[in-house]
Formats: sequence, structure tokens, C-alpha cells
Amino acid sequence: MIRPATARDVPRILSLIRELASFEREPDAVEATEAGLREVLFGADPKVFAHVAQDGDTVVGVAIWFLNFSTWTGRHGIYLEDLVVSADARRGGHGRALVAELARICVARGYQRLDWAVLDWNAEAQRFYRSLGAHPMQEWTGWRVTGDALRLVAGDSRPS
Repeated sequence: MIRPATARDVPRILSLIRELASFEREPDAVEATEAGLREVLFGADPKVFAHVAQDGDTVVGVAIWFLNFSTWTGRHGIYLEDLVVSADARRGGHGRALVAELARICVARGYQRLDWAVLDWNAEAQRFYRSLGAHPMQEWTGWRVTGDALRLVAGDSRPS
């Protein structure tokens, strides 16, 4: 069963985020907290959303997403920040069902795109996404500014 996440799901969502971080070889990188996730997902003006895959009474997967925008189409899309299915629940159709739900949201709302990023070494995920009809964007490279560099760009020269 796929459904929108609720505040009661936050501890399990954080657990899945930590599982993903371990898989991505960054087990100590998670700074998110239950309180922080509750605020961004269920606060007064959420900008981030989540759907969960539930097997019986257990949440086995999560899709965390937000809206993006294409100036070329003049329409919103969905950016899938993370898709996580617990290791013991993989190959059960949960990931496909979560992506399908986001695709349904796109179609129903007139959004033009469903975007995400995949680590270049995660061949299993790449095979899965190709099986959905997705394709890598060969001519685009993701860029990011964080930490001290972000503060410098903002005009704040204080180191973290």
C-alpha cells in the first residue's frame, strides 16, 4: 500500500534515511532529526513531502520529494530527493509503486517532469530506473555549493 506519510511515520522515515546513508557509504552524514523532519514535512507550510510504502503494519519504503520548476515548459515537476526501500523488502514492487504514485501526481496536476539523481556507482538502481523507462541526462552535471563556500557566496565570511 502506498500512502502519504503522516507524522507518526517520522521515526521510521528517519530510520530509512539512515539505512540509505549507510548504503551510500556515508553512515555518519545524517544530520536530520525526528523533530526537524516533523517540521519540514508536517509544519505550517511544508515544502517537502513524503509517501510511504507499507507492507502490513510496517513502513518498508519512503519517497521524499518536492516541487521543482521548468522555465522551458512553464510548469512544475517533482524532484525525488530520496527513494528508499528497506533492504529486506526490495524486489517486492515497493519502489516501483512509490515512483508510480509520484508519476500519478505529476499527471493529475499537469506536471511535466519527474526528476532525480542516482549515484554513478549504483548500477542496481540505474537498472531499476531504466526498467521504468527513465534515462540519464548525459549532458547535465549536478553542481552544489555548501558549508563555508555557501556562506562566502552569501557574503558571510565567518567560517562554520
